[in-house]
Amino acid sequence: MEVDSLDRLIFFEHARKTAEAAYAANPRDADNLTRWGGALLELSQLNPNESQKLLDEAVLKLEEALKISPTKHETLWCLGNAYTNYALLNNDIGEATSYFTKASDTFQRACDEDPGNELYQKSLEFSFKAPELYAQFKESGPMTSGPSATSTKTSTKKKKNSDLKYDIMGWVILVVGIVAWVGFAKNHMPPPPPPRF
Repeated sequence: MEVDSLDRLIFFEHARKTAEAAYAANPRDADNLTRWGGALLELSQLNPNESQKLLDEAVLKLEEALKISPTKHETLWCLGNAYTNYALLNNDIGEATSYFTKASDTFQRACDEDPGNELYQKSLEFSFKAPELYAQFKESGPMTSGPSATSTKTSTKKKKNSDLKYDIMGWVILVVGIVAWVGFAKNHMPPPPPPRF
């Protein structure tokens, strides 16, 4: 694991533990549940062996936050990213498409709640393109072992598939990281100065 990934792992694990402790004190805090879900979502990208389990936990926390605050756009956006991750982890194109549709619907709800948010707009746009990119990726999918015309051609296809996968996952990770960072920044802002009389 690279140093940057290790730093991110430590940061988001700390965020998860902090949110878990805050939940014990106030289980009806939708902001905290959103931070917790976002941290779990990020951890799912950093822990490939536990990716599905962490993603499941993230969705549960985000859905719990939406039960408390159904129009919370940050939570809707994170949940859209979770659905996108579900789709990308799925080997069945039909199921993946279903998750991409859920992601698009959820991103649309986030855009409806905060229409001027460029990040939500970009996520929505990407969610419309994602099924096609995913299908292309799966069609050119894993190479079978056996004779081929040239090994260079096979390695080029594998490289392109790998690059596409990492491009998509990189954007998802970046967006989740930004939301988590903004959430933490909002949560740790200094109190406003006292009013002047």
